[in-house]
Amino acid sequence: MNKLGILTRGFFRENPVLMLLLGCCPFLAVTTSAINGLGMGGCTTVVLILSNVIISLLRKVIPDNVRIPCYIVVIATLVTIVQMLLQAFLPDLNKALGLYIPLIVVNCIIMGRAEGFANKNTVGDSFLDGLGMGIGFTIACFLMGAVRELFGAGTILGFSLGAMTAHPMVVFMLPAGGFFVFGILNAVVNQALKGKDVPRATEFGCEGCLMIQPAEEEPKVEAPKAEAPKAEASAPAAQDKEEGKESEDK
Repeated sequence: MNKLGILTRGFFRENPVLMLLLGCCPFLAVTTSAINGLGMGGCTTVVLILSNVIISLLRKVIPDNVRIPCYIVVIATLVTIVQMLLQAFLPDLNKALGLYIPLIVVNCIIMGRAEGFANKNTVGDSFLDGLGMGIGFTIACFLMGAVRELFGAGTILGFSLGAMTAHPMVVFMLPAGGFFVFGILNAVVNQALKGKDVPRATEFGCEGCLMIQPAEEEPKVEAPKAEAPKAEASAPAAQDKEEGKESEDK
């Protein structure tokens, strides 16, 4: 695949949220406004790019049997740095995103790209992949937040829209409204693509992951079977009983 294809496939064709359904928890939780969506998308994009680059650089050094813990250490370090920068320069955004900034550590998008792409490709390609997937995630978060803010609060990026502000539909700010908008966005993207060039689920499987491979079964040792008593051994006892009966009759 060429460089442009690696960059742009995460926008819509392989959008991590709308097509691959990854990272749905923060996507649904914090996107009650467009600015929150942009904030979450930006933080995730930074961590995604840097983690892809670092893991691609270390892909020949990290042993296969400990690669998942190594990925988590790298991603957790980057997330900690991002959170400290938010606390210092954007405290309001950090307060709005809250717990979901530390939870970027276990975001399926970042772990998936680290295992599925950065671990097997060059630094340049990994950078483009992280940038493309991050932009796709940011686009989805912005659209989700903008729709929910527009109908749920009557504003867009904090600017009032007159009559809609006076009579907002509060349900869009609730979890039910989030799921509703998520379904609509998913349907629109799928209808726009019409099933063409949609990635197959088998392309993103975890068959090669050591964490899901079954352990080798130990050979079963069968217990020795008890031998049945020989019929010949019981013959003398039966003969003695018959002789005893004959003596009693006499």
